[in-house]
Amino acid sequence: MSNRDNTSKKGGIEGILNGLGELVDKLGTLADKGEHLSRTGEFEWGGKDKDEDVKGIYGFSVKFGVGGEEVKVEPFGNIRKDSQSGETVVEPEQEPVVDVFEEQDHILVVAEMPGIGSEDVQVHVQGQEMEIVATKGKRRYRKQIQLTKGCDQEKVDVKSNNGIVEIRCRI
Repeated sequence: MSNRDNTSKKGGIEGILNGLGELVDKLGTLADKGEHLSRTGEFEWGGKDKDEDVKGIYGFSVKFGVGGEEVKVEPFGNIRKDSQSGETVVEPEQEPVVDVFEEQDHILVVAEMPGIGSEDVQVHVQGQEMEIVATKGKRRYRKQIQLTKGCDQEKVDVKSNNGIVEIRCRI
């Protein structure tokens, strides 16, 4: 087994630090190529009994533009810093990875939500703000997106295939 294989299987803080070291190396390479990088991870904390176990999921997606476009960092998961206390908390809802594409006659939002079908997704649009909420069993997702153009609630279509949710908003 290679050193890389050992590193990827380590958990907790040691795994995070090793992952961040690899990330720094890759960021320089990707910036020159105009490529995309995504990282994820999970933490599990055991409670007093099995019902109290908490699962924390974290990740981010870094997109490097070509030709002077800015770098975009998009976090996802369910680990957040509480705005009032400043402490890190694990929320019951996970924030999915989302890509937004502005097409000629519509805006396409693609979200990764494993285990979710189109019937499990609710989309709320008001002007240029879109909120996606999805629930199925223990899986709960929520994401707020700022769109570049306004969209009417009546012009939203949702489709899902193998956990990839596509939301089309005709403009």
